[in-house]
Amino acid sequence: MLSLILGAVMAIQIGPVAPVAPEHTPQLAAKGSMVALAFGAGDAIYCSVSHDGGKTFAPPVKVAEEGVFLLTHHRGPRVVVTGDAIVISAVGGKKAPAGQYPRGDLTVWRSVDGGKTWSKGTRVNDVPNASSEALHALASDGKGTVFAAWLDNRKGHGQQLYGARSMDGGVTWLKNVMIYDSPEGSICQCCHPSAAIDSQGRILVMFRNWMDGARDMYLTESRDGETFSKPVKLGMGSWHLNACPMDGGGLAVSREGAVTAWRRDHEIFLAKPGEREVELGTGSDVALSAGVGGVFAVWSKAGAIQALFPGENTSRNLAPHGTFPSVVALANGGALAAWENDGKIDIQPVR
Repeated sequence: MLSLILGAVMAIQIGPVAPVAPEHTPQLAAKGSMVALAFGAGDAIYCSVSHDGGKTFAPPVKVAEEGVFLLTHHRGPRVVVTGDAIVISAVGGKKAPAGQYPRGDLTVWRSVDGGKTWSKGTRVNDVPNASSEALHALASDGKGTVFAAWLDNRKGHGQQLYGARSMDGGVTWLKNVMIYDSPEGSICQCCHPSAAIDSQGRILVMFRNWMDGARDMYLTESRDGETFSKPVKLGMGSWHLNACPMDGGGLAVSREGAVTAWRRDHEIFLAKPGEREVELGTGSDVALSAGVGGVFAVWSKAGAIQALFPGENTSRNLAPHGTFPSVVALANGGALAAWENDGKIDIQPVR
């Protein structure tokens, strides 16, 4: 079901797909005039596609319904557009007995007809149930290379950062590789990683580490998808916290190189590798995207959605209600943002 919300900027609301299935964790991807929106609801993953740059969206199509999907706190699906395919990833598994944490596998599905039909799922993690924390990232170069990174517990203790690469648009996947194993025994256990592929084919992965009691963000890179550089800490400050903030961040590649956004305590920061971080404002759950129009950032603040536009130094209110936003830059220089709003998904242009 699609409906229009009238406001300062025309917005689209998607949902509900089922009366008792609130929609969670929207994610956006774009290539040319096509925009794909992935989200979870109930025990299923859905996708809605626009072919006019986000002006209109087709009714959501069910991608997969396999056991149970973890959907809250960034544990939902991810989506990329690569070559002629839309690729969606999510972690699903069998329902666990009461009081037990569900076990799951990182799975991908593909559509080569613009989101109308979807392939059967392909498991990415080569050790069953190793990705059951369901916190992962998906990136593509838009031409067929896809990379997935996820929190992995195959060692039986703590969480390590693993990854895998596909060279054929997500049809098949090369062997799993360990990206990083913290000397503390685990990276931050409940924060999702972020991934991107730059114009030179470098794979970039950002994650929240756990070192000497600090929950800081780190960035690593690889040119072959198998060997990763020693992670470099982002920003000059540190966040000493004896808990998991359950908040990852955003990673994008602009014309000036990699740019990151993340939370430390109650503040949101923007940072380039090796440079001092810049505070954007207070809030959580920041998302980032870069395109020809510049770098766009969106985040949650006190139940509302904030946005920072390219070339501006002060954020603005994008919507009075919403949580867990995502953003994607468009070919026309603008962007689209999407977020949860009372069990539905709102989508709004960002100019």
